[in-house]
Amino acid sequence: MKRWQLPAFGRRNLEFVDVPVPAPGAREMLVRVAAVSLNYRDKLVVEGELLPDLPAMPFVPVSDMVGEVVAVGPSVSRFVPGDRVLGNFWTQWIDGAPPPEMARHGQSLGGPLPGMLSEYVVLHENVAVAAPVSLTDEEASTLPIAALTAWFALAETGPVKPGDTVLVQGTGGVALFGMQFAQALGAQTIVTSRSAEKLERVRALGASASINTRAMPDWSRVACELTGSRGVDHILETIGGDNLIRSMDALAAGGRIALIGFLDGQTLQLPAVPIMLKRSILQGISVGHRRAFETMNHEIDRHRIKPVIDTVYPIGDAPAAFDHLERGPFGKVVIRLAHN
Repeated sequence: MKRWQLPAFGRRNLEFVDVPVPAPGAREMLVRVAAVSLNYRDKLVVEGELLPDLPAMPFVPVSDMVGEVVAVGPSVSRFVPGDRVLGNFWTQWIDGAPPPEMARHGQSLGGPLPGMLSEYVVLHENVAVAAPVSLTDEEASTLPIAALTAWFALAETGPVKPGDTVLVQGTGGVALFGMQFAQALGAQTIVTSRSAEKLERVRALGASASINTRAMPDWSRVACELTGSRGVDHILETIGGDNLIRSMDALAAGGRIALIGFLDGQTLQLPAVPIMLKRSILQGISVGHRRAFETMNHEIDRHRIKPVIDTVYPIGDAPAAFDHLERGPFGKVVIRLAHN
């Protein structure tokens, strides 16, 4: 089989190699990968900038995948050959409180555990989740990190109620899933971006309102005006840095900020007095557990939610897909591995 791997960290070191197809052991499944999608996390892992403990080399990157079970090892009971499955990013987090190991990245697919950018992978049956029947392979591949992060922030941790206002920052995968899920949950949505062209596209997707932060850097004032001075109930914070000051200004009393990204740096700036006066909640979000993943997939089928895909690359063009991720896609970048 073919796979992409890193003999050393750095995107320039990505190599496309032939290796033997692995064999599943007890309670494991061999999965023929149909498609993977890229996340900002994958870029950081490839460059060696995220994991506190570097995995053994050669390392296969990328966390998201969808594929078909083609063989099972002894004692597998959750799936059978022919089932279409996704990999749960946090392999040990099934439900409830997360395991303590998550504080140091734990056992997560695509770092420190081997990733999915391979024609075949072996998954433990407890790591697999049934893919939504309403989605294509390319669409389903986008769900494990970006979709579940947005869903966990809004439906599990929030939770968003009908009539709430949700503000999402940017037009990447998590943001657009957040907009779609918020709409499905009955909320009004505001999308911020520095791109007028991308904001036109989110309005076509049903966003209630949009704010061009390049033209209006004081976007928190505009957000308050859009809500009749009340402020927004939920914010998906993807930028970090001093952007949190504006997010806090835009927040309604008792509102919640879900911290899911740090594009402007990993050091946050927070205004103390508004947090106390508004009784605000700042909640770190790191994807979610398997039970939430299964619930989300059911709701995706029920509401016929379609992931937004920017571009699909063939398996041989993985470096170009990473370049596209670096430029900032509208939605998700996908790599198709299946040849049919």
